[in-house]
Amino acid sequence: MKRAFLALVLVLTSLGAPASAHHSFAMYDQTRIVTLHGTVKTFQWTNPHALIWLQGSLNPNGPAELWSVELSTSPGNLARMGWSKRSLAAGDKVTIDINPLRDGRRGGSLKKAVVLATGQVLTTTPVAGQADYKPEAKQP
Repeated sequence: MKRAFLALVLVLTSLGAPASAHHSFAMYDQTRIVTLHGTVKTFQWTNPHALIWLQGSLNPNGPAELWSVELSTSPGNLARMGWSKRSLAAGDKVTIDINPLRDGRRGGSLKKAVVLATGQVLTTTPVAGQADYKPEAKQP
């Protein structure tokens, strides 16, 4: 009896792990793309998704507010696309296209980031017509 109970607990515990490892992207309005203008505060190269904290606004001349921008995939997948933990750095001036949060909070899911000083384009999806596109990573 004890053995069967322990086996059941083990099975049920292991089934919950994959479900907690990822979340839905339903919180983002994927029918809209808005552009943020601002400065990278931090770039967090963490699982399950990298995150950009941006001091910026929807209006290039508007007051800067803190925005959270989630990248739609893991650092491992980003690395395979050419990203690195140095692709963005605090102080980088950027424009970022996002699918905004549906609830109106300041946040969204990254579509494209452009580093203004270099013109570098970063994305989590290939550019149309360029199946082998990889964003250029910043040099150390």
